[in-house]
Amino acid sequence: MEKKLKPFNWTGMLFVLPSVLIVILLLIYPIFSSIYFSFTSKNLIRPFYDFVWLDNFKFVLTNPDFYKAFFNSIKWTVLSLAGQLLVGFTAALALNRIPKFTGLYRTLLIIPWAFPAIVIAFSWKYILNDVYGFLPNLLTKIGITDANINFLANPDLAFIVVVLINIWFGAPLFMVNILSALKTVPSEQYEAAQMDGASAFQVFWHITLRHIRVVIGLLLVLRTIWVFNNFDILYLITGGGPSDITTTLPIFAFKAGWGMKQLGVASAITVILLLFLLAVCFLYFKLLDKWEREDR
Repeated sequence: MEKKLKPFNWTGMLFVLPSVLIVILLLIYPIFSSIYFSFTSKNLIRPFYDFVWLDNFKFVLTNPDFYKAFFNSIKWTVLSLAGQLLVGFTAALALNRIPKFTGLYRTLLIIPWAFPAIVIAFSWKYILNDVYGFLPNLLTKIGITDANINFLANPDLAFIVVVLINIWFGAPLFMVNILSALKTVPSEQYEAAQMDGASAFQVFWHITLRHIRVVIGLLLVLRTIWVFNNFDILYLITGGGPSDITTTLPIFAFKAGWGMKQLGVASAITVILLLFLLAVCFLYFKLLDKWEREDR
């Protein structure tokens, strides 16, 4: 008996088509255009350009400023993620043990994540301003500092300050997701562990962490991509300064493309950034796959 072919679902295709077009326009086209221009001498001032193939990559990989920006990106990402995970995890564990008003506390704690990056950036610039800012004046009044400190212009303080701002901004995302995962841990396992005489650390390590580690892993994948590619908060607060202390790869690419008008060089930087993030995500997913197999 011959099987009849199902008619093509044109209605479903029409509903999906807008999303497909958005993905093509906002994701696929920029990626392929960046790859294309990375092999050219494209300049924003000149209308004509030639293919230079790997010359842009050679220029970038032999530029010491690139490695400085790359190292800054690694520090920025690792310190931000470590802080966000620590603060978010601690807050989630605390909220999970609070019996009342959990929703209120969760709403208050997620406020930083609710604000746009531009509001966060200019608010902190105002708070940290050494002339009229609240924090420098407060530290001087209570005697901790002799004079107002310009946190964002101090090479010894600027980087750690923006990292702390990013931790404050991103920790609520970890908190909310980890708290949701904690709610799914079976209470029977805690009761069984208590009856068996397991210590608090053993309960945390073998039950709590084991149940939520996949969620944490996925959060780290997403936040690694977002934080490593972060441009707005850093650029709006410091502009990459002072003395390029806070210049990461996205800011370095922006300065090359829009500052020096060398779009080909900027595209090469973004392609290298893309390849690095793909490699990091590959390692993340290998670890997540291992955890999922162990859970089965």
